[in-house]
This record gives sequence, structure tokens and C-alpha cells, in this order.
Amino acid sequence: MSTNTPAATLLRSGAYKRFQVMAWVTGVVLAVMTVVGLPWKYVLGNEGATWYAVGWQLHGFLYMAYLVTVLDVAIRARWAPGRTVLVALAGTVPFMSFVFERRITHQLQDGRRAGGAPTRPAGAESR
Repeated sequence: MSTNTPAATLLRSGAYKRFQVMAWVTGVVLAVMTVVGLPWKYVLGNEGATWYAVGWQLHGFLYMAYLVTVLDVAIRARWAPGRTVLVALAGTVPFMSFVFERRITHQLQDGRRAGGAPTRPAGAESR
């Protein structure tokens, strides 16, 4: 992949690194709260656990930061609104933020804009 493509530039950007970090952090907290927290409360019947409430509040704050990073990358990558909404919603479904982050990274590494459209190096002529 040429290093001057829009995809390569986005991959190296701080905005994309922030998106990757927030996708993973938000995903880990959501996964822990889903796999551990929900059974703790509903299967074991532990209603008054403080960590349970704090964990969901933490996910809420992290999700807001994740949304900011998604919007930042979406604007830079010129994603369609539908794709932006899907990536944003990935932070609400357990394990999906991991899947979307990997898929977008692979698309960018393949030289495609994260929306699926191929990118051309700067100065390349269109036919």
C-alpha cells in the first residue's frame, strides 16, 4: 500500500488510534458487565452491588467518548451516515466494537476507504 493514500493517512492519524483505543476499552467494559455483571445481578440475585451500578455508569461515559471518536473518524474518512450509525451502535452490542474496529482496520490496510470504496494515491488520474 502506498503511504500517501487517504486510507494510509487515516490509519496513522491520532484520531484513528483514539478510535481504536475507545472501541477496545468500551468493548471490554461492556463485555465484562454483560458476562459477569448481568449474571451476578439476575442469576445470583445480588441486587445491591455498588460495582454493578458503577460499571454500567462507566460504560455510559466511555460510550460517549467512543461516539466522539467515531464521529471524528467518520468525518475524516467521509463515511456515509448509515455506516457511521452502525459503527456507533457497535459500542452497544457486546463484542461488536471489536469486530467493527478490526474490519475497518483491515479495510484501511487494504487501501480501501473504510466505507468500502478503493482509494487512489494522490495525483493518480481517473479514467
